[in-house]
Amino acid sequence: MDIKVGDVLQMKKNHPCGENMFDVLRIGMDFKIRCKKCGREVMVPRKKIEKNIKKIHET
Repeated sequence: MDIKVGDVLQMKKNHPCGENMFDVLRIGMDFKIRCKKCGREVMVPRKKIEKNIKKIHET
């Protein structure tokens, strides 16, 4: 997958606030993503992110 910092990811599952769009802040073994609605930042393992991506909106 070709994901870059600044891309917006649409995930299959929603965040608890109801949003499913996330900004990519950091890439490595873990991804740091920020919810577009509530602003919560989360570190998620690469394997879990790549499995749950529905669509990538490039910037």
